Amino acid sequence: MELRDLSIQELHEKLAGKKISAVELAQEFIAHIKKTDGEICAYLDYHFDVALTEAKEVDDRIAQGDRIALLAGIPCAIKDNMLMKDTRTTAGSKILAPYVASYDAYAVERLRQERAVFLGKTNMDEFAMGSSTENSAFQKTKNPVDTMRVPGGSSGGSAAAVASRQAVFALGSDTGGSIRQPASFCGIVGLKPTYGAVSRSGLMAMASSLDQIGPFAKSVQDVETVFEVIKGKDPKDMTSVHFPQEAPLKKLKGLNVGVPKEYFIEGMEKGVTEAVKKSIAAMERAGAHIIPISLPHTKYAIAVYYIIMPAEVSSNLARYDGIRFGYSTHHLTDGDTDLAAVYDRSRSEGLGKEVKRRVMLGTYVLSAGYYDAYYKKAQQVRTKITEDFTRAFTQVDLIATPTSPTVAFTFGAKTKDPLSMYLADVFTVPVNLAGVPALSMPCGLSEGLPVGLQLIGPWFGERTLCSVGKEIEEALK
Repeated sequence: MELRDLSIQELHEKLAGKKISAVELAQEFIAHIKKTDGEICAYLDYHFDVALTEAKEVDDRIAQGDRIALLAGIPCAIKDNMLMKDTRTTAGSKILAPYVASYDAYAVERLRQERAVFLGKTNMDEFAMGSSTENSAFQKTKNPVDTMRVPGGSSGGSAAAVASRQAVFALGSDTGGSIRQPASFCGIVGLKPTYGAVSRSGLMAMASSLDQIGPFAKSVQDVETVFEVIKGKDPKDMTSVHFPQEAPLKKLKGLNVGVPKEYFIEGMEKGVTEAVKKSIAAMERAGAHIIPISLPHTKYAIAVYYIIMPAEVSSNLARYDGIRFGYSTHHLTDGDTDLAAVYDRSRSEGLGKEVKRRVMLGTYVLSAGYYDAYYKKAQQVRTKITEDFTRAFTQVDLIATPTSPTVAFTFGAKTKDPLSMYLADVFTVPVNLAGVPALSMPCGLSEGLPVGLQLIGPWFGERTLCSVGKEIEEALK
């Protein structure tokens, strides 16, 4: 078995036992990236020299007899909307092409403390706005399973890096499904934590009440290992929380698993429905109690999301004015006489059309005369969606659904129809609106392409999600 196929624990044992060196491990991944990423295009920037230096520092500690952390020397990748000190951070946008971060995001800082090895920054939809990574200003990332298809989005680069064995694990961000949907499309595991479980400090804000950082990996165990490192209270993010001590860990046997009827809808691919239902049947054979439930306000989730999210986008992206940092058009043309003209031209040239679409939509729903009709009403319905989950978790321990209604689609299949692209997130956005945690894991194939099973847990139920996920992995083998 190749080193690239091993788990975090297996690689840790080899490093700690001096069977391999961290430098050798880093070199193995760097060589593989050089060989494969010309086609996959998972990375925007490579940090190979820095990675080898970081790996050498781990080897020095091992040589001195020091005990190393579980992630020490483990090669990883970071989505390019998380700050890394002294490195370029673009969020997949031309407007930030020249921007170099002055500090580390909290999640990156935690990984540095563990002495993980950073291979580079991964491609993404511009400012995390998209479901296919086709909206990147720089390149299109391909799905390693089938390079004619998208890897999902917006964290498509991170998902593709893990799926193609170009990193052991990667960090992504999830605003409406941007970890879980790419994980589903690429046949790997992705965790969207409870809102506030991982600090958003150093994450370029898209929609602040929805964004959450989480890990990708080949297995549930590896995802859990990374989550345990990056979670926790950060004084720089007042929405982050001390992760509470979870109730006694629950196992699959005797578990009450809810299956909401609203997540098996007309228009789903037949192979996706079959794969997910087979997984649910496997859970039942393993001793789980399968309970039909209803989340009645799910049908409003997409509409609510595409009011609240653009409204927050409109506010958050106002900082990109072409003056303080990033891309700027300083020249004035005939008729341009003031600073506002520089703002207009910088944003027009620096931002892509999907970003502009969402900024305009968000500005509209927040404008005088429309705020109550749209934004306020959407927040009220968001409360109803959250109440659906609250009621459901008085009856069940976890909820099982498809991650996406389809498998990975071909390039260009949805770009001409933004609404069809938005509907790709129909099963993931309710989780972000409610702030609950969810895990996507491979559960089978539909016409040779991966299908994702989504497990949704109650607030701060990540340990049970991961425990049950590991049992399902074994059951599905």
